[in-house]
Amino acid sequence: MRRVTEMTDGTSASADDGAGASASADDGAGARADASSGAGAGADADVGSCATVDATRVARLKHPRAIRWLHWINFPLLFVMIWSGLRIYWAEDIYAFGIGSWQWFAFFPEAIYENLDLERRVARGMAFHFTFGWLFVINGLIYAIYLAASGEWRHIIPDRRTPREAKDVLLHDLHMKKETPPQGLYNAAQRMAYTIVLLMAAIIVISGFAIYKPTQLYPLPLLFGGYQGARLIHFSMTIGLLLFFLVHVVQVIRAGWNNFRAMVTGYEIETPQPEPEPEPERELGRPGHGPGTDDGLAEPVEPAEVSR
Repeated sequence: MRRVTEMTDGTSASADDGAGASASADDGAGARADASSGAGAGADADVGSCATVDATRVARLKHPRAIRWLHWINFPLLFVMIWSGLRIYWAEDIYAFGIGSWQWFAFFPEAIYENLDLERRVARGMAFHFTFGWLFVINGLIYAIYLAASGEWRHIIPDRRTPREAKDVLLHDLHMKKETPPQGLYNAAQRMAYTIVLLMAAIIVISGFAIYKPTQLYPLPLLFGGYQGARLIHFSMTIGLLLFFLVHVVQVIRAGWNNFRAMVTGYEIETPQPEPEPEPERELGRPGHGPGTDDGLAEPVEPAEVSR
């Protein structure tokens, strides 16, 4: 432990408890301690969510452990859900690109089913889909509870400034605007996208139950206009989630290794900007002195004459 004692002339002195550690206290931002070994080597550590990597880089905690675990658990679950859902969809491939009765081509050409070995085995697809669907729901509920209990939802849910800032992010990514938009844990475009994805996931789950047990959970299918409406919305939301996943992967690659590492380890490596040096304090003159004397203190001030 170390103590910082303010001296009467404005300087500070530090007292060490053990082996030569020195510390400085800031007004409100926290404390930073410098520890040096007997050989003279030292390392800086920021108390809180930062740790020093070397003399010029700092590891800052970006994603809590729960967020990282739930994120990576959701990845294989989502993959299995889409894979098994395609097996089920193969049995009744009813959606296609076209207008009315004029069909251009099926949503999934037959070559996709053949190359991915999705033909037949509908029962296996249903078994996987229903089993991993429960795991997907449980993981999502844990994620929602954690967001609410920890306050992490504040980093995701948009506010009234988010739509305008999201437009600025889009223009910046398209190199149509040079000014860098505000960047918190997530930028405005990410916050809107993640919120939409969470809503899509909820709709997928609810419509999935409407398809899974349309009679037992009646009138749940009526929320989607009936069984066929629930199936269409379930399919559409899944395609939207798949498109988001593809865009998400591209954005992660664009952001670089440091951003990806933060979702694995939790820490993002940063190079902190040097703090500006404080301006030197002006010495106050002694009584009876003014500026410009040889000793740098105040010059004598002549008393004013008092007229009677």
